[in-house]
Amino acid sequence: MTRRATPADQPKKMLDRSWHLARTPQEMDVAEIEYALIRCFEAFGHWQAECLASVADFAASGPENALLHMIRMNDRPKSVRDLAHMANRQDVPNIQYSLRKLIKGGLVVRSGSGRSGVTYETTEFGRDVCDRYADVRADLLIDPVTRLPDLAERLQDAARTLDTMTGIYEQAARNAATHRHRPR
Repeated sequence: MTRRATPADQPKKMLDRSWHLARTPQEMDVAEIEYALIRCFEAFGHWQAECLASVADFAASGPENALLHMIRMNDRPKSVRDLAHMANRQDVPNIQYSLRKLIKGGLVVRSGSGRSGVTYETTEFGRDVCDRYADVRADLLIDPVTRLPDLAERLQDAARTLDTMTGIYEQAARNAATHRHRPR
């Protein structure tokens, strides 16, 4: 009599990592980092919104929060062009919308006139909000991060890898734009 195979007798299957963007091991590695970036970006946005909400009665998206802190960076005024360049963004109308929202919230002030003379800087209230945000960030994010062994080195490696990938994505985007098919 032949013994019937049971689930315990069958080899354990690995997780199915294949999908339409990941047909080879290299494609799988890139797809996994892309998927991780998407999840991390969303988690970072949630974190930014909650951290800001804990120090100010102001609802902001992740990109708006990032703009606020970029404007505050080095405590010097920034133009829309500066902000777009710093954030690696091309969507100037969306940046301008976010700036209007930050101005309306009393966090940022606009100075100057004309195309090249307009700059943005944080108000006294905006600086206070940024400082309180930094305090909450230190308590809730940085403190736990410092407790993880070797994380500082891993974060430096991750930052270098992300900078490298940014350059690769930018070049690939230029190539895709150059070789774009005409609509039919």
